[in-house]
Amino acid sequence: MNETQDQELRAHENHHASLRLWLRLLSCTTLIEETIRQKLREKFDITLSRFDLMAQLERHREGLTMGELSRRMMVSGGNITVIVDQLENEELVQRKVATTDRRSFRVLLTASGRKSFARMAVAHEQWVVDLFSGLDEHALEKLNDLLGHLKTGMHRQNTNSSSKETT
Repeated sequence: MNETQDQELRAHENHHASLRLWLRLLSCTTLIEETIRQKLREKFDITLSRFDLMAQLERHREGLTMGELSRRMMVSGGNITVIVDQLENEELVQRKVATTDRRSFRVLLTASGRKSFARMAVAHEQWVVDLFSGLDEHALEKLNDLLGHLKTGMHRQNTNSSSKETT
């Protein structure tokens, strides 16, 4: 990870521990994501965005509309269209006209797309396991529990903030 990617380098000992922790989490996330991006490119010649779209479709066998894909992946409809076009050209996804509304369609993995994604998903999982291999099982569980508490607390805080704004 170069210095511009390592967000943690922006912190110093005078910063609050919470800020230093947040920057460490951000640095770890960036490092994991960059490693996964590189490995997907090298091993499967695919981008992380295309892999993520296929993962969404794998979880939703009935397919998803372009709008649903856009919301789930938090990218613009234009970006989704480009990715779907690329994957469709490679016969990894297909568009099917929706039975309820002939003006819209759902995007589904093809049989070839499911097979291709299954291979990538196995490799992806192993890469993540390898990235966390510096932690033993107990440390992984503890970190997962701590991050779960953090997430719950943030959801609670956001909910409380939202309810105060509406009153």
